[in-house]
Amino acid sequence: MRLPERYGFGVLDIRLNVVLDTCSTWSMTNIRLTKPTMAVLETLLSAAEDAPAWGLSICRDADLGPGTVYPILDRLSQRGWVTSYEEPGPHPGRPARRFYELTGTGRQQAAQALAARKARRFGLGLSGGAA
Repeated sequence: MRLPERYGFGVLDIRLNVVLDTCSTWSMTNIRLTKPTMAVLETLLSAAEDAPAWGLSICRDADLGPGTVYPILDRLSQRGWVTSYEEPGPHPGRPARRFYELTGTGRQQAAQALAARKARRFGLGLSGGAA
């Protein structure tokens, strides 16, 4: 977002534009990575390309309710991590499913977040297994 040049605030205008650019970049890539969000990301990462995840399958696989999963999917979508599309073709006897897939940025960010969490868990001795 840029401020119009006609206001002529000079240095203030430039500084504010830098802040606005920084904030919009941050909101595109950063998201609060709670345990439920990580579970949704793990589910999306594990979805096969020929069998994309849909809302209720994500709920089932992440062991979370729809009241938790759908707001997470909305936040991920707003930040450019996830795209969604409606099921093509016929779907007799039920509404069309909405499929969710990680974008390139989302896949990269999710993989980094999961790797960082795994490293923290190993560092704290929380990885499970034999002691």
